[in-house]
Amino acid sequence: MEFTLQHFIALLPLLAICTSVVVVMLAIAWRRDHDRTFILSAIGLNLALLALLPALDTAPLEVTQLLLIDRFALFYSGLLLVATLACMTLAHAYLGEGNDRAGFAGNRDELYLLLLLSVAGGVVLVSSQHLAGLFIGLELLSVPVYGLVGYAFFHKRSLEASIKYMVLSAAGSAFLLFGMALLYAEAGSLAFDAIGASLAAHGSSPLVQAGIGLMLIGLGFKLSLVPFHLWTPDVYEGAPAPVAAFLATASKVAVFAVLLRLYQMSPAVQGGWLNEGLTLIAIASILLGNLLALNQSNLKRLLGYSSIAHLGYLLVALIVGDGLAVETAGVYLATYTLTSLGAFGVISLMSSPFKEQDADTLYTYRGLFWRRPYLTVVLTLMMLSLAGIPLTAGFIGKFYVIATGVEAKQWWLLGALIIGSAIGLFYYLRVIVTLFLPQPGLHRHDAPLDWSQKASGLVLLGIAALVLFIGVYPQPLLALVQGAGL
Repeated sequence: MEFTLQHFIALLPLLAICTSVVVVMLAIAWRRDHDRTFILSAIGLNLALLALLPALDTAPLEVTQLLLIDRFALFYSGLLLVATLACMTLAHAYLGEGNDRAGFAGNRDELYLLLLLSVAGGVVLVSSQHLAGLFIGLELLSVPVYGLVGYAFFHKRSLEASIKYMVLSAAGSAFLLFGMALLYAEAGSLAFDAIGASLAAHGSSPLVQAGIGLMLIGLGFKLSLVPFHLWTPDVYEGAPAPVAAFLATASKVAVFAVLLRLYQMSPAVQGGWLNEGLTLIAIASILLGNLLALNQSNLKRLLGYSSIAHLGYLLVALIVGDGLAVETAGVYLATYTLTSLGAFGVISLMSSPFKEQDADTLYTYRGLFWRRPYLTVVLTLMMLSLAGIPLTAGFIGKFYVIATGVEAKQWWLLGALIIGSAIGLFYYLRVIVTLFLPQPGLHRHDAPLDWSQKASGLVLLGIAALVLFIGVYPQPLLALVQGAGL
């Protein structure tokens, strides 16, 4: 195919990220400067966000057989870029601002480079309309995360988390590739729409069902769905707090978006025992994720198990597949991303600058209200949003999931969702109560006094304001998601 100016405009967000990677790499090679590296990376992400506007005018446009730049891809690219920008700002405070050694003892600059590489993979992933594009995007997203999770490599827990994530991610990729091979053997194509057309014409053979099943197992590892969830709590606990935020938000958004596109462009892969299998996985993820979070005394592990349950709620939209499904997925992913960024943002600020170990035990947060009242308000708001309490963004997302389930008469899934939400309410309230308990005498961790005047603090307050704004007036988000349909 012949490349035109329109193709380059459509690819501008991705080109901006890739240019930033090269610029940051050269800047690090020339002279290490933590603040400069952060500023260059942040400028790159902001330029990529601005590039979404001219790209919108060209959409939908096919850029080679691998990528389709449409409103769906641009909406999720925007969500990924915003999440990464927030994680990067939190990481700047977490590692220790400036070039003094008050914070992180090792090299700091490479963390921004790895985040940029990973988000480039995410943008490729959400734009993929071809299994080869899906695999390239997924690996480009995942491989830098191995380094990010083990970034505090001098700590055993961080290194262990990185190795666990790498091994299980490699197992997921193996399942994914084997599934792709079986699909190609039957359909004779790797393009999503060609696979759908071939299966619609010739019917779904056992080979196709096995291929789709293996692909779902591979993506199940990446989304940490039950029973492929075993790595999640350990990785969340071992990863530095801003990296755990990235893993919980940008990484999950990109993988779920491409799974949704595959299901929508190849409707022949839906139905039959695969839908029943997905229903069982969703119910197990909702119930087990919430039950395992009940007894957690570590806030990062609690949020890890909570993310398993939230991905279970999201599977309702995937299983339904039509009606409100695509809109529901967009609304839920946007609200979940905002809320998770806020929750992990509080942990990052409590651990800033780097203090050998993150402030992730619930005991650390006991009586936080009496020391940092505004920070307590932010964390309380995030917990209420995760629980789906009205007047928060989380309520809007959960309302859409329930509406989609009711529309499709998925009563078993809705029953699991209601039970899971009731269990979730207990452990979210336990975190909130801890914040207001009488203050014990000794604290190893505390957020800086001037946290709200720093960039990371302003980002956190902005997220809290957005969570409240969407909960009260969701119309702008709904309009954005409705315009980003497939």
